[in-house]
Parts: sequence; C-alpha cells; structure tokens
Amino acid sequence: MNHRILKNLIVCVLGLIVLNGCSKRADWVRFRGEGGRGASAARISPPLGVRWKIKLQPDNETIRSLNPPVVIGDTIYFGSDDGNFYALDVESGYMRWVFKSGAEINSIPYADSKQVYFGSKDGKLYALFRQDGREMWSFLTESQVNSQVERYGDHIIFVSDSDAIYFLSPEGEEQFRIDNPGWYNFTYLMADDVMYFATGPRVELLGAYDINKREFLWFLPYREIADSWYSFATVNGDLLHFATADGRSGMSLSFYAFNRRTGDMVWQQHRDGVYGWDWDEEAIARLFFRDVELLDFMAPAIWKDRVIYTGGDTMARAFNTSTGDLRWEQSFDMPISSAPTIAGDRVYFGLLGDDYTPPQLVCISARNGKILWRMKTEGSILSAPVIAGKRIIFGTDKSVFYVLEEVF
Repeated sequence: MNHRILKNLIVCVLGLIVLNGCSKRADWVRFRGEGGRGASAARISPPLGVRWKIKLQPDNETIRSLNPPVVIGDTIYFGSDDGNFYALDVESGYMRWVFKSGAEINSIPYADSKQVYFGSKDGKLYALFRQDGREMWSFLTESQVNSQVERYGDHIIFVSDSDAIYFLSPEGEEQFRIDNPGWYNFTYLMADDVMYFATGPRVELLGAYDINKREFLWFLPYREIADSWYSFATVNGDLLHFATADGRSGMSLSFYAFNRRTGDMVWQQHRDGVYGWDWDEEAIARLFFRDVELLDFMAPAIWKDRVIYTGGDTMARAFNTSTGDLRWEQSFDMPISSAPTIAGDRVYFGLLGDDYTPPQLVCISARNGKILWRMKTEGSILSAPVIAGKRIIFGTDKSVFYVLEEVF
C-alpha cells in the first residue's frame, strides 16, 4: 500500500476516534445520579477554576433554595426562588431562554429527548419544549409541587405537598395517584419498579411501593424512628441507605441501612449534632428549617464499601455500607451546607459562611475524609454540586450560579 495513502488512513481513523470521544455527552438528568448514589462516572480533581458564573437576581437577598440542575447536551436547566426556570449554555452561561412560572420553584427538573419537566409552588407541573422553552402542557394539583420530577418508563412522577404522588403520561394525562396525607418537600427513589418511599393512607406510613402491582411491599417502623425529616434514599445492592433528622430540640441525626426486599433494618447509627460553642438551640432550629427546604438534605452518597453523609451539623461521616461501622469522620469549623457528590475518589460539598469565614466549596478524600482543597464562594452552596463531565455546577443562597472546570 502507498505510504501516503496509509498515512491518510491513519489520520482519518484517529480523527474518527477523537470525534467519537468528543461526541460522548456528559449528561446529568436524574436526581442524585444513577441509582441515587450521588456519584458521577467522571473523575475530576482540583484545582478547579471558574468557567463562568452568573448572578440571577441583582439584589443581595438570601434565597432558601436553588436545587440541583439537570444537564443534557450543551444546556443546563434549573428553577429558582424568583419563579423563573432557566436554560443556560453550559460552555458560556449564555441564557438560551427563561420561562416564568406562577410562583417560586423548589422542584428538581427532569429532561428527556424533547421536553424538560418541573414543578412550581403555583401547584403546577410544567412540561416545556427544550429547544425554546415553549409550554407543551401543564398539570394543576391541589397544592405546591416541591419534589423532584422523574420520568420512569411511561410515567412522569412527582409529589404535591400534602396532596398526592402523581403518575402522569408523557402527554400530561393522569394515570393514577397515591394519597399524600401530610408530607412536604417529599423525595423518592425509583429502583426496579419500586418507589422508595411512597406515602401511605396515614401520615406515619412510609413504605416501599410496587408501581406495577400498585401495592405496598413493606412500611418503615415509624414509631421507632419518629423523626421529622426523612432523606432521599439510595440503593446499594440489596441495601437501602437513608438518614433522618429531628430539629425540634437541638439536632438529632440518624443513619440507616434496610434490606430493600424485606424491609428489615440491617443497621442504625445515631449522632447528636456537633456545632460550635456559640450555637444555641434557636440557631440550630433555624439551620434545620433552612436545610429542609433542600430536597437533597442529608442524602447519602456511595463510594465502594462506604456510605457518606454531609449536612445537618459540622461533620462529614462515612460508614461501612454493610455493617454501619464508622470508617472516618471529618469536622469543620462551621456547619456543612449541602449534600455530597462524588467524582472518582473525591467528595464535593459546601460549607456555610459566617461573620468571620466566607462560605466555601470543599473537596475531601472519599477514602479517609482528608481535606484536599477549598474554594471561597459568593454565598453558601444550597444543594449538592452536579458533576457533568469535567465540570462542577451549583448555585448559592446569593442567587449566584457557578460552573467550574479542571485547571490544567
């Protein structure tokens, strides 16, 4: 074969490899990632630099929620306390479009090939055309919609506060519902056609619900737990991990593993919240009521044989997934402001600021909890960072939206 022809063929093959590699999109379209594990397949390591940031509102008002966005293709989608739903270019921050709902948005969206779905405190679930933000349809409930939204098979699933868990068709027609007698800011995990957790006919009943049989498989022992906040759960093999909190008198934190098939408790760990010397019960209660606006408050993240928790107090903790044995703890000089997200063996989350120390994004080792890197942020990070490819994305309580990337 002619050497020039061979050289051209090699160049073409290499070009195709590069193009195919570049065409792989780093999407994040599901709350807490695949399996709810709070982990990305990407490996991203500090130092990180600001790719771009944007202030969504001109004033300095502190907002209470800016829940995690979804990323699909070259666009980031998220809603905010200002009632707007945004579509921003992931590379530049250019605003592709904005949709104004009838009230604040505390819902976590979901995007598929054509539409993006989200709920609003105006009581509606919206489906917008991803390309230009046109409203395709909306569905009115009897209360605020403050849950995550998920498309699972042919179901669009979301929760309306103290109303119902709704299952709609992709065209916005109701398929069926489950009564929600009293839960607010409710989240759920879908795994193998089972919802962890669904609401029962009484407010104290939360359980595993088979959406095909439309029946509960088991209920949590509510009287034994009796806490006021139940976190989003994650599945790790046959184990279901979640945390609970009670901020009515100080802060009480508990961490659980249940057999997701049988509903039997496998292990439990309890901790009293750890704070600085100047934190009294009133300050801790204010922190609790701030935290429960965040749908991923105390949500676990899974790394190998460890389940990692942040939020609720000043400690990050890792337990053995099978036994509940403590693997490590890492303390900070201020409360943690967000749930964790894992990339490779790095854990990312936010720290609250105070009068003396600015808020921060923190990176620690998933292996031993060692602090690896910190970055000051304009406002406290509200929810777990989203990791899409080589970028870390999050919003703060000062209405600042960040996109970071690796610095080479």
